[in-house]
Amino acid sequence: MGASVNPGMLVNSRSIIVISVLSIAYFALSYFLVGFQGDQVVLVLTCNILFYTSNNSRKFLFAYLTFLVYWLIFDYMKAFPNYRYNVVHIADLYNLEKHLFGIRVNGIVLTPNEYLKLHSNIIADLLSGLFYLCWIPVPFGFGIYLFLTNRRQCLYFLISFVTLNILGFIVYYTYPAAPPWYVQDHGFTLQPNMHEGIAGLSRFDQYVNAPIFKSIYTKGSNVFAAMPSLHSAYPIVVVYYAYKNRLRKAFIAFGIVTLGIWFGAVYTSHHYILDVLAGILCASSGIALFNLLNSRWPWFKTFVERYVQLIEK
Repeated sequence: MGASVNPGMLVNSRSIIVISVLSIAYFALSYFLVGFQGDQVVLVLTCNILFYTSNNSRKFLFAYLTFLVYWLIFDYMKAFPNYRYNVVHIADLYNLEKHLFGIRVNGIVLTPNEYLKLHSNIIADLLSGLFYLCWIPVPFGFGIYLFLTNRRQCLYFLISFVTLNILGFIVYYTYPAAPPWYVQDHGFTLQPNMHEGIAGLSRFDQYVNAPIFKSIYTKGSNVFAAMPSLHSAYPIVVVYYAYKNRLRKAFIAFGIVTLGIWFGAVYTSHHYILDVLAGILCASSGIALFNLLNSRWPWFKTFVERYVQLIEK
């Protein structure tokens, strides 16, 4: 939204036409694919406010176009559920998790999710919920910090973030996978057209007496997108760029958040350990792919350099 507009330019009649047409086109396409939703209005209003406020806010909007790519792809996935295109892995993934990481209790082998569900407690419930709430705000906020302090690194971070998401979305469609809570609630029978469940995170909602995760997961794009766990992937990019920028305290804090999200993913039955490992691999591959393209492909490096010049002070 606004990719054709140079954020370093003043607002003029041409740029106003471009942002207006893109806004209307986004509403029309979204209505056709996924129906009208309130967050679409929030997105368009935010983009227009940033566009019209100042030259610096337009540069911020231009930098975060990469984040908008993630938002749009994720939202539009609802119109193209992955279970239509490949076999959904339910029992085989469950059995592999049990084979590799199973915990024997009274002669019965349980997956780590099943074991942790039997041993849930209020401290783990609250901590898992708090850590899980960090999965988007932390990378988004860290990107803002980099925009204010080092715009080149901000752009590198955002492109790496989108790259890992694209890799994750490719796996979603080549290997549709049911999450642990689906097996716990529905067994091994495929039941498409379902809303995402909140599983163990429902206990967090009960403790805080607010439907926080319930409201979030009603917006989920696909039930069968557990592999890889992008919840587990996102904080790795934050940790990497915190380390790369020598932000020692942030590196430690983000490391703790990362471990908390990994634990929460399994504890709340949203992901298998295998999903978490796949998320770690996805994040590492996304970072490595961006670094490779930026160092080996001249056309890509030129594109990134021009992008950096547009958003720098």
